[in-house]
Amino acid sequence: MTMIAESRPENTLEQRLQLLIEAVTDYGIFMLDPGGHIVSWNSGAQKLKGYKREEILGKHFSIFYPPDAVASGWPEEELRLAKLRGRFEDEGWRLRKDGTRFWANVTITALYGPMGELAGFAKITRDLTERRRHEEELRVSEERFRLLVDSVQDYAIFMLSPSGIVESWNAGAEAIKGYRPDEIIGHDFRVFYAPEDRAAGKPDAALKTALEHGRFETEGWRVRKDGGMFWANVVITAVRSPAGDLRGFAKVTRDMSERRRLEELENSSRRMNEFLAMLAHELRNPLAPIRNAVTIMQLETLTSPVLRNCRDVIDRQLSHVTRLVDDLLDVGRLSTGKVTLRKELVRLSDVVSRSVETVRPLITTRRHVLEVHQPEEPVYVNGDSTRLSQVLQNLLVNAAKYTPDNGRIDLRVRTDEGMVYVYVQDNGRGIAAEDLRRIFQLFMQAEAAQSAAAESGLGIGLTLARSLAEMHGGSIEATSPGLGQGSTFTLRLPRATQVLVPSEKEDSDETAGGLRVLVVDDNRDSADSATDVLRLLGNQVESAYGGEAGIQVARRFHPHMILLDLAMPGMDGYEARRRMIAEAGASTAYLVAMTGFGNEEDKKRTRGAGFDAHLTKPVELDALIALLNEARTRFGKEAAPAFTSP
Repeated sequence: MTMIAESRPENTLEQRLQLLIEAVTDYGIFMLDPGGHIVSWNSGAQKLKGYKREEILGKHFSIFYPPDAVASGWPEEELRLAKLRGRFEDEGWRLRKDGTRFWANVTITALYGPMGELAGFAKITRDLTERRRHEEELRVSEERFRLLVDSVQDYAIFMLSPSGIVESWNAGAEAIKGYRPDEIIGHDFRVFYAPEDRAAGKPDAALKTALEHGRFETEGWRVRKDGGMFWANVVITAVRSPAGDLRGFAKVTRDMSERRRLEELENSSRRMNEFLAMLAHELRNPLAPIRNAVTIMQLETLTSPVLRNCRDVIDRQLSHVTRLVDDLLDVGRLSTGKVTLRKELVRLSDVVSRSVETVRPLITTRRHVLEVHQPEEPVYVNGDSTRLSQVLQNLLVNAAKYTPDNGRIDLRVRTDEGMVYVYVQDNGRGIAAEDLRRIFQLFMQAEAAQSAAAESGLGIGLTLARSLAEMHGGSIEATSPGLGQGSTFTLRLPRATQVLVPSEKEDSDETAGGLRVLVVDDNRDSADSATDVLRLLGNQVESAYGGEAGIQVARRFHPHMILLDLAMPGMDGYEARRRMIAEAGASTAYLVAMTGFGNEEDKKRTRGAGFDAHLTKPVELDALIALLNEARTRFGKEAAPAFTSP
């Protein structure tokens, strides 16, 4: 009878366990005898360490350790600790067969026999090199980020606990808020808020919003360590763990005090410009009847030399005040970018002649000698003739004002390498070296000028001149040997590269009479004086002191020309024009907008509203005559000429 041997269950279990261990490839699993010699070796160990079973069995396990670890006795210490504790776990560098290193997680377990004797050790090794690389990269990244945050000076960057306690503090936070890290870490962030903000619950509301929405941003006053206030931009971000748990808040604060100051200055400047524009407009209204009154005196024959002298004094001073008002308006326009240039080919000699004639009364009054030297060949520039004249007039006025009576002023023009240079030189008070730069600043005047307050003006003429020159692609510079030694202002402009000589306009007789003219202005002095001037020019004139009254007069008067003030109470000039056309048959009348506002935008608006012309107060006689002639041209023989310009 044949006997079949039955396999013992424990042997089968041991075989299965051995097969399982052998099949594991991601872990090096092997056995050591009590002395640390290798007695088993799985495929994972071969894959991890590079040794075949026959190469490694019987070798001491210290072969896997770097020389310094072996020299220090660390392998034996691991076995001792495993025997003492039953289990030992460690991480460190290990060696492969080819000498390369890898970062290993090692677990050593002491194994005991049935009688409690030490049978050996089980050792499991994992390769954690990739994980360590990622951890090291993360550590380096975090260290770089920490160094970056710590070195930032312009931003206060710090962490808060979930309850608002300061947990970190960078250099920017110390610079902005004044606290050293040891003074503020561990303290409540609410110390940065003003007492009234703390009382209003603003710090807690900020954290609540950041918690609910992930982020909170605001601007407001914050408190430094010394109690000083600064305007801050604050961003608070909730920081959560991967599981979504709140870890705290990241807070970034910027000191925006300088930006706020500049914004306030800009707003203040804008309000000032608006005020100056309104002031200039309001000044034009009383100047208008004064100009009209002077014009009447010029048209009438005055037999008394004293009265003629008084008339001329008023005329000169009125021109001076009008120029100051124009400067006020231009300051506002320049600072808001509303000055536009109407460039064309301009003959510079025309600009010089116009400027000299405008300033001639002041030069004559001061008994100065003015000499003008220009090249024989015509010199052209591309620019706005009116604005260039304004530049040169300011330079000539400046020379005339700051040169004592009986002085000398030289105006010279020369060209050089595509540029035109205009020199205005005087033998007057001169300019101190420290004032040469600041005389071009708005509202700034040299000390010598301040001693003559009656003549110094507003301190804006040179600012305007330089700004307008720069808008033409040029510049203005001032030089002076010193106080009492005169000064020279140099205007530099690009010369026109292609010269197209403009055709000369034929002189035409300036006639301005024979029209029915209606003046509508709520300012009675302005309306009455304008009426007198128009009558002296040979026209049939009626006036009205408001829009409604003007409509009634237009119905019966049938005017050829209507001068309409725009800024009238109740019914402004725009509405009065519309109703005059609709209700008073004024559709064919020559309609002129009359106002204290006279920049290009104002003129564009009146043209868009349908006005035929725009007349800026105070009205100059030549401008009024030109408009009268335009109106007379429209009506032909119906309006007979009656007056020529004196």
